[in-house]
Amino acid sequence: MNNLIEESKPKELIVSKMAENLIGSEIIKLAWQINDKIAEGQEIFNLTIGDFDPDIFPIPKPFKEGIKKAYDNNETNYPPGEGVTDLRNVVSAYLRDNGGLDYSIDDIIITSGARPVIFSAYNSILDPGDTVIFPVPSWNNNHYTHLTRCKAVTIETKPENNFMPTAEEIEPFVKDASLLSLCSPLNPTGTVFTEIELAKICDLIVSENNRRGDSQKPLYLLFDQIYWQLTFGDIKHFSPVLINPAMKNYTIFIDGISKVFCATGVRVGWGFGPRKVISKMKSIISHMGAWAPKAEQVALAEYYSDYDLVDTFLENVKDGIYKRLQSFYIKFKELKEDGFSVDAIAPQASIFMTVKIDLIGKKLKDGTILDSSELVTDFLIEKAKLALVPFASFGSSADSVWYRVAVGTCTLEQIDVIMNNFRIALSELE
Repeated sequence: MNNLIEESKPKELIVSKMAENLIGSEIIKLAWQINDKIAEGQEIFNLTIGDFDPDIFPIPKPFKEGIKKAYDNNETNYPPGEGVTDLRNVVSAYLRDNGGLDYSIDDIIITSGARPVIFSAYNSILDPGDTVIFPVPSWNNNHYTHLTRCKAVTIETKPENNFMPTAEEIEPFVKDASLLSLCSPLNPTGTVFTEIELAKICDLIVSENNRRGDSQKPLYLLFDQIYWQLTFGDIKHFSPVLINPAMKNYTIFIDGISKVFCATGVRVGWGFGPRKVISKMKSIISHMGAWAPKAEQVALAEYYSDYDLVDTFLENVKDGIYKRLQSFYIKFKELKEDGFSVDAIAPQASIFMTVKIDLIGKKLKDGTILDSSELVTDFLIEKAKLALVPFASFGSSADSVWYRVAVGTCTLEQIDVIMNNFRIALSELE
């Protein structure tokens, strides 16, 4: 009998080394942990995940109606693996007319959000053991590098450079790398490349590829620009290909509607770049089945072709986002002026801003010392009722004192409450 009991115990199954060491999204995990606390009745302001409250920031109404119409018209079968032709035509035209970029429909792939574009790009470019360079903080490059069984070279960026990497920091690693992964406007910081610095990076890539010649795999640039239309004031978005036309041979762009149209759950993204790379990405996507739903593609083709509608929506949504970012920025600066150990970087783009909360070493009234960033994050949640994502979750060092604020889920009125709670919590520290 005991032998039967022993035999019935579940065995510890062995999986691949990649899967064994893979972890899920730290940001999504944190966000849902906070949502669970909120569901239990706790009042916490969850500014972690880069999402929108649809009641505050709904998707464009004509686009929403177009999706309904497409379903009513039975647009529910498989779309082409590379994307609906009409949508690829519209994306091609929009990039040309509004971004100055010349890419034909054969250079464009439509997927279920931007993530499949990134995953298929990594797998089209990289072989196991290849080297990927990326800055930290940045979003998910560490995980995509792990998924492709590659080696990561991380560049810890500096606040004095708005956490954007420089050519000088990248240059020592390019000789042995196959991919440089960059994002501008940058998630998590909400900052952008200057034209001068991006030009230096482009020159570095072109020079390295000239050195390699035709016999070696080139150094590619993965350029995530999904926030490119969400810049504020005089801030401009710069494209590697427009700065240096030779970059067109090496640059794969990431783009889509999740942020610009507040459509994180609608799941339409696209990539564009060198035709051979894009063709291989299409093959990977065809096996993944990671295409965007056909009805959404049909509706977007109609909506995205109406530039006046798009511009009007962008104007309104940018105004709402910027007011929230600027309100947080001003209030953080006021706290700094009042002697608290906080700071902020002026918002430039996206739905994010960067704040400094330097509380390591501070003491709570019960004698607890905040001796780690984890304890500081817990303090913010429990005492300030404020949930933010630490830069450590984006690959920065564990002792980083910088955080991401995401503003797509809060009202302007809530910011006063949030920051008042924060001030009270800071005042109780010794």
